[in-house]
Amino acid sequence: MYAPERQQEILRLAREGGRVDVLSLAEEFQVTAETVRRDLKALDRAGLVRRVHGGAIPAGRLDFEPDLAERDAVAADEKQRIARAALAELPGGEGGIGSSGSVILDAGTTAARLAAEIPLEAELTVVTHGLPVAARLADHPGLTLHLVGGRIRHRTRAAVDDWALRAYREINADVLFLATNGFSPEGGLTTPDLAEAAVKRALIAAARRVVLLADSAKYGQQHFARFGELSDVDLLITDTGLSPDDALAIERAGTEVVRA
Repeated sequence: MYAPERQQEILRLAREGGRVDVLSLAEEFQVTAETVRRDLKALDRAGLVRRVHGGAIPAGRLDFEPDLAERDAVAADEKQRIARAALAELPGGEGGIGSSGSVILDAGTTAARLAAEIPLEAELTVVTHGLPVAARLADHPGLTLHLVGGRIRHRTRAAVDDWALRAYREINADVLFLATNGFSPEGGLTTPDLAEAAVKRALIAAARRVVLLADSAKYGQQHFARFGELSDVDLLITDTGLSPDDALAIERAGTEVVRA
């Protein structure tokens, strides 16, 4: 396959999937990663894609927000490993069994996976504004579950606006499990929607410890609404797609990193 043909196919994949990554493209086209990077550079110069850490997204799609099902299917294995690693960060450890601690679970696909991993024997107070998160915890007899209300955003199934903000101002939780669409030391924590960003700022203020659950594909991405700095995060749980050098740079800035 000639370079123009390959680049056209890369553009098609980016538009269909919302993102492409270098290693997957190299494997699919049986070329080196450096060849793919040159293809992405050419497409970027033509204004057809925007390069991000590890790959590219279609031009004009920095604030594109896939729906919940699409996002849950992306990096599914990585999200599952992150969720399982996050169990150790529940108050009391061991999945919150025998603990009387309190946690906030942000709306997000990885947070929902964490909710599914919490044992039925867990004894925690859990607060969330994410409908999928609450649905996965509703049958846990040992939990005290609080569902925060507000306007529900269709794409994320999350409550936003003043009702949600007021509720989070009234609590002080032990641990927040935070979600984001993009993160980096320079760009901070970002998401496409201003209302979601406002709730996320309130979450950070409502917890004594902040644990960010984010797969490595989100590293280097920047979206419209900035809701915090990476320094607001005590611990980042991500996957091994984040390079050791990038992990070290994040830790030097004061955030502990676990690569699951």
